[in-house]
Amino acid sequence: MSSSNPPKILKTHKNQFFCVEISMSFSLHIFFFTLLILHASPAPAAAATGGHGYGDRQVLTLKKLKWTQQQTVASNCFTQRSQRSRTEKNAIILELHNRDYCSGPRSDWNQRLLKNLLSDQIRVHSLQSRIKILLSNGLNQELSQAEIPLVSGAKLQTLNYVVTVGLGSRNITLIVDTGSDLTWVQCEPCGACYNQQEPLFNPSQSPSYKPVLCKSTTCDNLAYATGSSGVCGFNSTTCNYYVSYGDGAYTRGDLANDSLVLGTTLIKDFVFGCGRANDGLFGGVSGLMGLGRSALSVVSQTYGVFEGVFSYCLPSVSDEGLGSLILGDGTSLYKNFTPFSYTNLISNTMMPTFYFLNLTGISIGGVALQDSGFGKNEMLIDSGTVITRLKPTVYNALKTEFLKQFSGFPKAPAFSILDTCFNFSAYEEVEIPTMKMHFGMDAILKVDVTGIFYFAKADASQVCLAIAGLSDEEEIGIIGNYQQKNTRVVYNTKASTLGFAKETCSLD
Repeated sequence: MSSSNPPKILKTHKNQFFCVEISMSFSLHIFFFTLLILHASPAPAAAATGGHGYGDRQVLTLKKLKWTQQQTVASNCFTQRSQRSRTEKNAIILELHNRDYCSGPRSDWNQRLLKNLLSDQIRVHSLQSRIKILLSNGLNQELSQAEIPLVSGAKLQTLNYVVTVGLGSRNITLIVDTGSDLTWVQCEPCGACYNQQEPLFNPSQSPSYKPVLCKSTTCDNLAYATGSSGVCGFNSTTCNYYVSYGDGAYTRGDLANDSLVLGTTLIKDFVFGCGRANDGLFGGVSGLMGLGRSALSVVSQTYGVFEGVFSYCLPSVSDEGLGSLILGDGTSLYKNFTPFSYTNLISNTMMPTFYFLNLTGISIGGVALQDSGFGKNEMLIDSGTVITRLKPTVYNALKTEFLKQFSGFPKAPAFSILDTCFNFSAYEEVEIPTMKMHFGMDAILKVDVTGIFYFAKADASQVCLAIAGLSDEEEIGIIGNYQQKNTRVVYNTKASTLGFAKETCSLD
């Protein structure tokens, strides 16, 4: 990774912001490499699309392409990509490539697609486990028994998004996760590290690196942020952290301070985990950026600069798809083509580090679903979970209405957690009903056409509704990143609001 100075960014008079390109994991691209996305429009003819429909519709056009590019990319492709930048509206925008693009030859994609969903299910189970412990025991109980996922959605090259920032004297690439708090990277010397594309972070080469002392307030914050208390190292006063995951993955190392550089904004004494032992196939990135709400998250540690505001736009599915993560009030940088609609973030004293919303309804093709739970239960929004999970009764109502409006297509077998699948191999395009999620204060998340179907087979012979049901009614629903694509999602922790607006994330 280049050790040159981070790119510069201009600041506004009052609200500073930092914009960095965010790139989709290459595995996500493969789900739709047969796919050309069009904006919602009437189908040219019923015979061309197949099936029957009514209500609000949108068209998905399929291209019969084969993935034949088996290139091997140089190991320094992250560096090459991160050195490219552009200026837009007084900000430097850093272009990032997907991390799978740097992973070498690609093969056996169908098996990878299955592993992606299995990994996502592990993450969801871990989140539900943590939530149940917090609800049943309260925050006063030691949280070390809770299994808290950070990047289990990234296991085996799954559907996560990455950014590049400056840490110490160099740039590093991190997975973005709103469901996690502690930011961590792999560090030298490392007793057991997974393979990554960039060199390991070397604390000895950073003059601003400092270990966090054991029994300090910062060390004590670990239990609240990660679920595991900080401990003293053997014959050492350094605070050690340990985070385990529901799939057996883990990161362990020293809690430390160093300079975090976001554009030209310098965050001194930023607290992060310097991982000396990490396992779990987190992909080729250096670690994880935690955007949760605890004192150790990026959002909280930069509150004095960015006032607790950040937003992202997750890119559509194409090899060149680029999105952006903006820290601060970056209104002038948003490219939304619909007005923002805002809803309140729900305060939950038992689970204050998560972002909860009040789901008041779901509509399919303009038809509102009926369920007594709408408006009464919290729903988690999470950039690290891939597939949206709904309570069983809500999911069954959604599936029933979707199939009512989307008929006439040959069925395909279920695929992992996805049980509503079709065979589109004989079609050039399909017309599908719109999907909207409604929240308090009349906020609406219109699911992008790219977020409704999950392509399990490259030839479109197995394409599944990209929504899954939870195992029981007591579990918490989760809005995954798959359904957030091509939407500007603004988190304002100061005002305790969250906003949605449609935006095409690609810079092209």
